[in-house]
Amino acid sequence: MAAGGGSAHHATGDRKKSLSYLGLAAEQKRVVMQMLAQEYPITQIGEVLEVARSTYYHRRAQLDEQEVRQAIAAVAGEWPRYGYRRITKQLQRQGWSVNHKRVERIMRELGFQAHRKPKRRITTTDSSHPFPRYPNLVEHLEIVRPEQLWVCDITYIRLLEEFVYLAVLMDVFTRCIRGWHLGRGLDQSLTLRALEQALAHHTPEIHHSDQGVQYAATAYTARLQAARVQISIAEVGAAWQNGYAERLMRTIKEEEVDLSDYQNYADAVRHIGRFLDEVYMRQQHSFLPGLSHSSRV
Repeated sequence: MAAGGGSAHHATGDRKKSLSYLGLAAEQKRVVMQMLAQEYPITQIGEVLEVARSTYYHRRAQLDEQEVRQAIAAVAGEWPRYGYRRITKQLQRQGWSVNHKRVERIMRELGFQAHRKPKRRITTTDSSHPFPRYPNLVEHLEIVRPEQLWVCDITYIRLLEEFVYLAVLMDVFTRCIRGWHLGRGLDQSLTLRALEQALAHHTPEIHHSDQGVQYAATAYTARLQAARVQISIAEVGAAWQNGYAERLMRTIKEEEVDLSDYQNYADAVRHIGRFLDEVYMRQQHSFLPGLSHSSRV
């Protein structure tokens, strides 16, 4: 029963009657619903205003779409070289709940370029070489401490007019990058420079790689042996035996390379370096405080 002995239904009817004298237009009723939505149930507001509940949700969806369009336009204006994937990532960092399909659609409707890069597969592993073959020492190894095991790999990156190659070494326990180098060719200096950078500050117990000639060559293995590092190499054609490095390269591609349109070699070095030294390492540091489990290769 409502105050004074009347029913709740009768009270609602009185409110309807009093509001009917206001003569609110449909758009004005929507505005009132927006104002009251934080304090009262939408169903109750709709009954009082004699407006369908769906009116509010339809209007909210329209506003959300407009806001997302404005946010996309702002990001695209600030970074005109960004494609739809990188704009999606930037919006998500800003707190927007959007996926790349929606962003791509809106960019297309707004007339922004949202292109997909043509794919061409480049082979970076040449296992047909005369250098010694080393056994796989880590197939069932339990990873329990930093610098117990480093893994490494090479990937290619497409620029506007050439391909460049990225060599990276990672400590498996901490997931931290120990060394990296971006080169214009697949010669031995690519991996050696990354290794020298890594060994300048840390030394692993075991170094694990695929069967690529860059890792099996005499100069590279001799440098590891001089640092008293055990050498472990995956079997030919067994990419899963270097799974940690494969996943690292996939992360670099998905979170940085595939989202970028590098203009030249210097541009690629600057952006990839920032990602590896700042963004990726910051992600790993946020993970480390809760690290209490061991890993198994």
